[in-house]
Amino acid sequence: MDKRSKYVATLMIAATMVVSVATAARAETASIKIARQYGIIYLPLMLMEHDKLFEKYAAKEGLQNPSAEFTQLGGTAIMNDALISGSLDFASVGAPALAKLWDKTKGSPSEVRGMAAISSMPMLLNTRDPNVHRIRDFTSKNKIAMNAVKVSIYAMVLQMAAAKEFGIKNYDKLDVFTVSLPHPEATQALLSGMGEIDSHFTAPPYSYQELAKPGIHTVLNASDVLGPHGSIVLVVSTKRFREQNPKAYKAMFNAYSEAMKTLNQNKEYAAKVYIEMTKSKESLDAVLKILNDPETEFTLTPKSTMKYVNFMEEIGLLKNRVSSWKDLFFPEIHDLPGN
Repeated sequence: MDKRSKYVATLMIAATMVVSVATAARAETASIKIARQYGIIYLPLMLMEHDKLFEKYAAKEGLQNPSAEFTQLGGTAIMNDALISGSLDFASVGAPALAKLWDKTKGSPSEVRGMAAISSMPMLLNTRDPNVHRIRDFTSKNKIAMNAVKVSIYAMVLQMAAAKEFGIKNYDKLDVFTVSLPHPEATQALLSGMGEIDSHFTAPPYSYQELAKPGIHTVLNASDVLGPHGSIVLVVSTKRFREQNPKAYKAMFNAYSEAMKTLNQNKEYAAKVYIEMTKSKESLDAVLKILNDPETEFTLTPKSTMKYVNFMEEIGLLKNRVSSWKDLFFPEIHDLPGN
């Protein structure tokens, strides 16, 4: 082969490599990473994992060797950072966290929006302090545990309750009493009867476990602030992932929708899956009691989103105006009666 032929061959090989790299860069992922926190409020995601529903729908979309990796994290902040950086494809956060993430990323490739709601359940602020019956009874002697101070949905509800009790200028009056701790550890601390943590803002099953012990009572129910059936958590993703991976996003949405349908049609099966996946010592009847609670609802429809948003705008946490709950969610659920 002469020098000219070798040069042309080299160019052709290089061109082929460039095309291959470009094609690989455009290739849609068949593997997704999903994060959730602790508790039965994430049951649709547990069902999705247990029944391998992403794999089922991704295969229908023609994706090869699909897989979904589920991670359990104890705090909101680390999940938020992982989502924006691309280390996670889907996360589970409360409406306040979604609003802040959307506000922070609006207009960028990593803009965060909601895919759908997960659940509505009673969020209860429980205490073992016999002198605390209203939020104004908390003093420097008390420590209120929640999964993340300042940024979690529990933190926001407490601030909304404080604004109602003490006035909007004092919305953060109780923040000084709060500490970050994952729900399982916070429940253990409260039930132990020892240590500085004597109160816990949480959701089922932890709230049920706490109230089963004599001497522990509820100070605040989130429904007192939000009204009934406000969404606790939502599944969120980024604009970048949705646009670059339309088949994977569609498979995720369809898989999640099936998990939600299965849960609502067969609560006993869903309860058994929960016990199996969490290795819970709770009885089937105890789990079914939670699922059948009138305040419990598993639905794709986001509820009370704008109540959080309006409060956050009032205290100056958001730079960008949110005109409707639909601003915060991808179009797949815009036809639902959200608020």
